[in-house]
Amino acid sequence: MINLLAYIDLNPLRAGLVARPEEYRWCSIGYHAQTGNRDGLLSTDFGLEGYDEMSEQERFADYREFLYVTGAIQTEKGASIDKGIVQKERAVKYELSDVDKFRHKTRYFTDSGIIGTKAFVSRYYEQFKDYFNTKKVKKPRKISEGTEIYSLKNLIK
Repeated sequence: MINLLAYIDLNPLRAGLVARPEEYRWCSIGYHAQTGNRDGLLSTDFGLEGYDEMSEQERFADYREFLYVTGAIQTEKGASIDKGIVQKERAVKYELSDVDKFRHKTRYFTDSGIIGTKAFVSRYYEQFKDYFNTKKVKKPRKISEGTEIYSLKNLIK
């Protein structure tokens, strides 16, 4: 199962669309990186025994390691992950930093329309709320615990 998942998650990389598998928005690894598997939409056992004993973050890092090592192998199927990228990921044990998580969460405008301090987000939402097609008042939310960066998402619906 993990080989099948890796094959699918590596397709955009092999096609030369991205340099890292999670940069492709419409694949499972991209969804995990972007949302942290919000609402448990996708299984995180990746078809392997023993994963039920690991935290979700550990499972994700373990799968990323498998994906990066597999993706770095040169094949006739297309591009591979650059060895330098694999070395950098190995150094951080294949875990996403808070900066990487932030980048993945906000790389598409429709996912985050306003980003900044709570005061900044609130001020600009109030200034432009008539331009957004939303039915209810939006409130800024922290992008992650331990940070003072807020965002408003899904402003154009």
